[in-house]
Amino acid sequence: MNAQVGDQIVLEGTHLGDGRRVGEIIAVGHPDGSPPYEVRWQDSGRTTLIFPGPEAHITPARVGAARR
Repeated sequence: MNAQVGDQIVLEGTHLGDGRRVGEIIAVGHPDGSPPYEVRWQDSGRTTLIFPGPEAHITPARVGAARR
């Protein structure tokens, strides 16, 4: 998994009743875009450091959107 600042990360729930979490990647841990990622979550505005598992996928930032 590789990402860039500005990409969106989506974590799908793994248990019955778990919701989907969506956040914006605000920092990446390595120059090649591999984890860990610092993520600002849409539902709470909190920022956390994550090492995403198989339930996660990256949605690239919109084409033409400014990268931070």
